[in-house]
Order: sequence, then C-alpha cells, then structure tokens
Amino acid sequence: MIDLQRAAELFATASDLTVGLEEEFAILDPATFDLAPRFEELRDAAAASMPELREQITGELISSEIEIISGRGSDLRDALNRQRELRRALFALAAAKGAALAATGTHPWADYRKQPIIDTEHYRRVEEGLKYVAWRNNTFSLHVHVGVRGGDRAVRVCDRLRPVLPLLLALSANSPFLDGRLAGLHSTRSQIFTRSFPRCGVPDAFGSWQAYLAYIELLLSTSSIIEYTQVWWSVRPHFAFGTVEVRICDAQSSAVESDALAALIVACVAQALRDIDEGVPFSDPPGRLIEENVWRAIRHGLDGRMIDFEAGGEEYPSAQIAERLLEWTAPVRAELEIEPSFGERNGAQRQRAMSAAGASMQEVYESAVRETRTTYAEEVRA
Repeated sequence: MIDLQRAAELFATASDLTVGLEEEFAILDPATFDLAPRFEELRDAAAASMPELREQITGELISSEIEIISGRGSDLRDALNRQRELRRALFALAAAKGAALAATGTHPWADYRKQPIIDTEHYRRVEEGLKYVAWRNNTFSLHVHVGVRGGDRAVRVCDRLRPVLPLLLALSANSPFLDGRLAGLHSTRSQIFTRSFPRCGVPDAFGSWQAYLAYIELLLSTSSIIEYTQVWWSVRPHFAFGTVEVRICDAQSSAVESDALAALIVACVAQALRDIDEGVPFSDPPGRLIEENVWRAIRHGLDGRMIDFEAGGEEYPSAQIAERLLEWTAPVRAELEIEPSFGERNGAQRQRAMSAAGASMQEVYESAVRETRTTYAEEVRA
C-alpha cells in the first residue's frame, strides 16, 4: 500500500509552501454535551445535500469525531479561505441535524470504553494493531501540511523542526481535563496519544531522504506497517501529498487561534526551508533533550519554563514562546505577509482559570463549546 517510487516523484514535483489544513471536532449531544457517535450520519447527510462539503470531511478513529480538510491551497491565505467556508458548512450541517461540535484536545468526561470505532478498513486495521492504545485515544487535533519540493529538503525541514515541536505544543495546549477530572496537565491529549502510539512524538533526525526511506523500508519488510499513515510522528514528510505535515497541536477552541497556529506553523516550515537553502548552521539536538521540553509543554504549557539548549541549557518563561518563534520567522513572514496574533492566554490557561475560579467542569466545557460555535460557525471571511 506504500508506493515509495511514487512518493519520491511527488516530492520531486511538489511546490514549496502550498498549504493544507486539517481540523478535528468532537460531535456532541447539544443537551448533555456528551460525545455522540454520529459521524456516519453527518457524512451521509453531507454526501446527499452539500456537495461543497462531501469531499472535504473524513472520519478519525471514533464515531463521535469528524474532520474537515481544506485540500491543497496555493498558499496560506487560500487554504484559510477554503477552510473557513468548510467550517461554516460543517457547523450548518451539524445544527440542521441537531448536533453540536467542540474543539478541545480531549473531551473532559467521556468514557473511552463507550466510543465505537468507525467502520473503515484503515481504522479496523488501527484497532486490530493497537487495541487499548487505539481505544484510549479519544483526542482532537490540528494538522498543517506545507508543500516542500524535494525529498531531501522535506526530511531536513522535519529535522530542523524537531526542537520547535515542544514550543508549538505548549502554545497550542488545550486539553486540561480527562476522565472527569482536572488532569494536572495542559495537554492531556499529548500524554494519551503522543506518549502511547508507536512511531509517534518527536522523530529521530534522519538527515536525508535516503536515510528516511531506509527506515520506512525496514518497517515494511518487518511487517511493522503496511500503510504510511501508521507512521504517526509529530512532524513527517507525507508520502501522499509531497508535504511536511506538522501534527503536534491540540485542537483549538477558537477559530482565531487555529488560524494563528496554522500561520505560525507555515512560517516555521518556510523559515526552516530558507535556513536550509542558505546554509544556516544547525546541529540536531539529541532526542532526550527535546523530550525534556515536550514534557514541560505537556505538564505546564505556557505557564511553565522551557530549556534553551542552544544557550547552554538556560531556562526561559514559556510565555515567551510565541515571541521567540515570531522573531525567528520574521524574515519569511515579512515576505509572505504572515502576521499571526496570539492572545494573553491559550485554551488550557483559560479553562484552568475558570476551574480555579470555581466553575464546574461542565461549565468550563460549555464555555469552550460556545467559543467554538461562535468563532468557527460565524466568522467573517478575511
């Protein structure tokens, strides 16, 4: 099921900085805010009555989850405009069918044992291969694809983004609740997905397309995988699209935040490409060091401190992450006219603040659902 020659050809003919967006939403009962396994119903309704939506929605493991995909945009603005139209269509469809949608990294109280897996060949294979690991993974995220010409350049971009991944995770943290309690983590999604799935999280630095290909060939020859989507790294060259896919972020309760994160990720890929093409020195940090920052992002999000390994292991407040990434990407952002804006607090911080002020878990989640509805369904096209 993996055509390695075709993948090489796709990257050879890919265009730099095309953009594709993928956003995952929980499907809810609007009266109780419980997860509602209605993906197949919404998918079939879209196929019957909404041609603009039918090809752009897909399932993601459980029947109470639905994803919209922008398709390939010529640039960030094109992809965002495509996605905004799809958001409005999806939320209109859900409302017409008496369903609500939410965008947080986890559902606060859902029992994973009661969530049916969607009936597709791919997800039957995932369930059979992973069992409990798949059952436990009731999570929702944002993925961003950025076109990169050439397999070597794509792998080297992934290498350069390895130390950036924890920063993007901390910035996006939006899943403080799980199993009916405040988990003590800012990104609980990352703990139950990234830390559990095989071939997931921060990949090794491969250095070249040939080295990465040798790794995939080993997985194939040992029957470790039979399709490329079984490689779940938080950044990966995507064999089907000729893109670098960044998949570290929690789903965002606000459309404005989702757009800002997507814009920053595109800028990070573009700057990494620029640095590679201009020969800017870079030394791949050991995975053990990057993992220290991954844990800090999971546990404390933007309320903690990160380690700057290039500065000899100095710590800095995680609240500075957006500023630091914007400074690094300033050259390409100026050229591409990308200006993401982030609020004072991210989703996890807002939810935790409400909880600390005495709001119940249900009230906190209802507030996030309202924010999702009013920003994703009613946003004005840029």
